[in-house]
Amino acid sequence: MFGVAALTVLPAAANGGSMFLGDDLIPYLVLALGAALFVGNVAAMVRPRRADEGGQPVRAPARRAVPLALVGFVAALWALATLLAG
Repeated sequence: MFGVAALTVLPAAANGGSMFLGDDLIPYLVLALGAALFVGNVAAMVRPRRADEGGQPVRAPARRAVPLALVGFVAALWALATLLAG
């Protein structure tokens, strides 16, 4: 329908030899997602949601939030080390 030209992928040299965010796109994405996972879970544990109709504030379950915060911290630390190393 569109022909072979529509399926052609241009090499990196065709656009000046640079990719979006350089060759470090994956570490940047892992850094952003890991940091967001860490900060979001720590914030959920530190500042609980407001209670509905005068009840007790609802805290995030630590059994789930702590491991997820640790996974986010490790991912962000790995990505930061990768970006600083090269």
